[in-house]
Amino acid sequence: MTVDQMPAPAGAASTLDDLKRRLNLISDLGAAQSLLSWDQETQMPPDAARVRGLQMASLAGLSHQMFIGEETRVLLEAAEQSSTVSEIGADLLRVTRRDYDKATKLPTAFVEELTQARSEAHHAWIKARGENDFAHFAPYLSRVLDLTRRYAELTSQGDHPYDALLDDYEPGMKTSQVRQIFADLRERTLPLLRKIVAAGDAADYGVLSRPFPAAAQRAFSLKVAAEAFGLQPGFSRLDVSAHPFQTNFSADDLRITTRFDEQYFPMSLFGTWHETGHAMYEYGVGRELERTPLSRGASLGVHESQSRMFENLLGRSRAFWQRYFGEFAGAAPEVAAGQDAESIYRAVNRVQPSLIRVEADEVTYNFHIMLRFELELALLEGELSVAELPDAWNAKMQAYLGLTPPSDAEGVLQDIHWSSGLIGYFPTYSLGNLLSVQLFEAARRVPEIAAGIEQADYAPLHEWLRVNVHQYGRRRTPGQIVQDATGQPLSADAYVNYLFDKYTDIYGLEA
Repeated sequence: MTVDQMPAPAGAASTLDDLKRRLNLISDLGAAQSLLSWDQETQMPPDAARVRGLQMASLAGLSHQMFIGEETRVLLEAAEQSSTVSEIGADLLRVTRRDYDKATKLPTAFVEELTQARSEAHHAWIKARGENDFAHFAPYLSRVLDLTRRYAELTSQGDHPYDALLDDYEPGMKTSQVRQIFADLRERTLPLLRKIVAAGDAADYGVLSRPFPAAAQRAFSLKVAAEAFGLQPGFSRLDVSAHPFQTNFSADDLRITTRFDEQYFPMSLFGTWHETGHAMYEYGVGRELERTPLSRGASLGVHESQSRMFENLLGRSRAFWQRYFGEFAGAAPEVAAGQDAESIYRAVNRVQPSLIRVEADEVTYNFHIMLRFELELALLEGELSVAELPDAWNAKMQAYLGLTPPSDAEGVLQDIHWSSGLIGYFPTYSLGNLLSVQLFEAARRVPEIAAGIEQADYAPLHEWLRVNVHQYGRRRTPGQIVQDATGQPLSADAYVNYLFDKYTDIYGLEA
């Protein structure tokens, strides 16, 4: 008996409740697959990679087969014909229909092949990155890229094949829109970057590389994550991975990862707080949406707005360091020696073109995303081969940031995304940057929230985010969330103004 042939509950009619029971089971299969994925990143012995890929492919195939099967179609169509569906029920049907129509374009065998290819490529990437050996990774990436092109063909969404990939992560967004947003950002922020570089140092940046033991970094970052940002050990855990990430198996089972460098503490602190932002979004989703297609963030851009808000707008703020410098000094006395809240604030907001995206400052970060977006388009369109990718990467790094990576490990191999088949994902990082400030400024119009932020008391802000963003999961589109919460569509204006105001102050620039 196949999964799709499993009988519906005895006496069940084709109703929304029956559909929800089926979606619950599909969600559970997805959670099991996510658990295997989390384990392979954090706990699994490396020699288990081959069989783990097969296991994940099997679960992906079963889940996909059940979702696109006849039973789902019958239940969905029957529920859509009901005239007594609640508002949440109507949202569930709309989102399920969207996902169903896309999923039915994908053969189950293809889903299994793609899942296995991604798992194998991921482990090849870990080895290649560790050994600085792009040639080892290249054939795995080529296979993932070929399958991704096929995926785009099967799920075509618009004028450009990239539209289908982008739509998975940012529903409704088009390649042409991303190009326009990036062109606007480039034009408006390059002059600021040039002024900052010309101004020189704004602090003693040597403090960033003073020794700070990993255990102490972990303790301090988790204390802040719990006290300031709401991440409690009862529903979360922190592990180490090659690339920081967040995943969850329910709203009360949140997993985040980070990485440590005892000679560069911002890596773990801001990485942990970034992933905490993602986790708290999932924690805030309404429990009535659990185990359904609605129980995730509206989009990765909206998701990223939360992580960038926690990491940058809060964690890199002057008020934050005024509040937490004493505890930071207790955790890292060698780092804090001779420093104060203001000097640490200025140090952690250093602007300097750098090689590694996840360590990039707020001003240069989007240029890392533009680089990856342009390379993805070239790969997808066939204008760039996988073999040419390292040289193309280095050329764009030089053009955008004036740097040439000394190794592929610090260049083309630094990100996990392509090994996992996440082509079309990168633009959401910049969209999240824009939205983080737009939401933040809207929240600060509430006097209680503004006063709390000035004292590093973020409880009022958390509640505003829960009410206006988190609780809805996928019930509202990204555009609806932005419009309803801020009163206007997504715009770069608030973000650009924020950068100019903050860094004009820090670097003493002329207004």
